[in-house]
Amino acid sequence: MNHDSYPDEYIRAILTGVRKIALVGASTNPARPSWIVMKYLVDRGYDVFPVNPGQAGKEILGQRVYGHLADLPERIDMVDIFRNAEAAGRVVDEAIALSPRPRVIWMQLSVRNDEAAMQAEAAGIKVVMNRCPKIEYGRLSGEIGWQGVNSRIISAKKPALAGRGFQKLSIDR
Repeated sequence: MNHDSYPDEYIRAILTGVRKIALVGASTNPARPSWIVMKYLVDRGYDVFPVNPGQAGKEILGQRVYGHLADLPERIDMVDIFRNAEAAGRVVDEAIALSPRPRVIWMQLSVRNDEAAMQAEAAGIKVVMNRCPKIEYGRLSGEIGWQGVNSRIISAKKPALAGRGFQKLSIDR
């Protein structure tokens, strides 16, 4: 896999194919990117299990925080890594040790560990590096362009909402 560029179909297949996500490096602070991404994914119907040894036993967004991947109560489909590149290697080792293994390792923006990626892929796990599932979901669903961001169109017209509240678009096509 070329980890410098991912086809939209690869990212879409991952985001539509996973339901249970372990978010390693989850924060209890609502101002932190990991908290924001967790909320976004939960709001889109994913089951997100926060993992953070320093916060184990607490709750984030109503979900119990676990200390390690091995502590999770059920099988997960994807591990989303909010740690630095060096720590990502250790997280990948933990993920590979799980039985059954997750199908996807996702390393967040600015996190790239090619050695860990090769190790995960050798174990049959798909890998995404230096990307954010929240951003990719928003891009592929049209939520980002729907707000006028990156669409090259500026308009004072608000998008028509389906019902009340914030409209959530889907990546299912």
